Amino acid sequence: MHQNTSSVPAGASRRAFLQTSAVLAAGAPWIAGSDNAQSAEAKAPLMAYVGTFSSPLRDVLPTQVDLPPGNGRGIHLFQVDRATGALTPRGVYELGTSPSCLVVNAAGTRLYSANETDRVGATNEGTVSAFAVNRADGQLKLLNTVRSGGAGPTYVSIHPSGKFVLVANYFGGSVAVLPILPDGSLGAATDIQTDQGTVGPKQAKNAPPGSFAFSGHDRTHAHMIEADASGRYVLHVDLGLDQIFVWKFDAQKGVLAPNDPPSVTLPPGDGPRHFSFHPNGRWFYSIQEEGSTVVLFDYDTAKGRLTPRQTISSLPPGFAGSNFCSEIMVSGDGRFLYAGNRLHDTTAIFAIGTNGTLTYLGEEHTRGNYPRSFNFDPTGQFLYVCNQRDDNLAVFRVDKQTGGLKFTGHYTPVGNPSIIVFLDLAKNG
Repeated sequence: MHQNTSSVPAGASRRAFLQTSAVLAAGAPWIAGSDNAQSAEAKAPLMAYVGTFSSPLRDVLPTQVDLPPGNGRGIHLFQVDRATGALTPRGVYELGTSPSCLVVNAAGTRLYSANETDRVGATNEGTVSAFAVNRADGQLKLLNTVRSGGAGPTYVSIHPSGKFVLVANYFGGSVAVLPILPDGSLGAATDIQTDQGTVGPKQAKNAPPGSFAFSGHDRTHAHMIEADASGRYVLHVDLGLDQIFVWKFDAQKGVLAPNDPPSVTLPPGDGPRHFSFHPNGRWFYSIQEEGSTVVLFDYDTAKGRLTPRQTISSLPPGFAGSNFCSEIMVSGDGRFLYAGNRLHDTTAIFAIGTNGTLTYLGEEHTRGNYPRSFNFDPTGQFLYVCNQRDDNLAVFRVDKQTGGLKFTGHYTPVGNPSIIVFLDLAKNG
């Protein structure tokens, strides 16, 4: 265990600066109802924040060539039409780094971003930024920026206590705990853990026939970190090691300690990327980036232990060729699971049985290239897909009875979108 005690104050956040775009002229009220209801809605909108790749990712290729800047401009703000799902631009908070992952606190007053820097080699440490949210219009104000405890921070989540931000550093192969201070800003890391183990093979055991998919089996790559609902345990995946780590969490000190056992291992080369808990807290689903599989684990909430029970492909029967899985989410009602496929460019849909097992129902084309992630709006009636290489967001209406997705026809241009999160300002902060 190593502790990181240095921080980057708000005034030294490199090239970060606030450049809020001009708000588009307001059109007709976008929610049907009385004038009073429309007025209240206009004052308390549903907001969406889109993280992007805004800076070049250098030091990744063996040739050490410089890559062009990303097409994003930082954190893009949108107002969501609650009836149609359409997005209206409401500004951009420009950053000199890539805010590739965002998370909003439960009170809806703070937003945190993982900033992948423009040099992401294993020795170049990234940062995490804290923002205050204006509850009137959703605009952002930078509070501070601190070091992430490793290179290439790719994921942030908030511990259920609301007192810590958890961060996974992809290129650093490490995870860190950042305390949330009383004003919502971040303190220096209370704990940093660096992944150790044997890197898996380049060829995934469960890869589709003919797959050339290879992304992360060159070194350790922490990809996602999140606590269980109780907050007693914190789980994180390392794609390069093909492992899911489980930590006991000291919520007083903000310190991680290995659980017993400390990890579970996925098939060699499959590359666990993200995971999603079922609402009941007892079923845990992991998606493998290179193996193109979803694995169901039984989760022991008392002991923090994972036991694998089912493995199923994220692709339709008979698929051959290369694919990289991305996002995975369980619907709010716990009836369906959705899995992202890049290169195949689909969102796979699964029914969740009464015992947690999955049945493949089909897939929906994402209407774009390389869907890096997706998310539901707060009501669960719309699914938003971030098509990274097509520079757009595509909106789908969710059939809550069948789990099916229907494209709404709404595209929103955003350069290299990476993640979308929501904040309903009509709810109390």
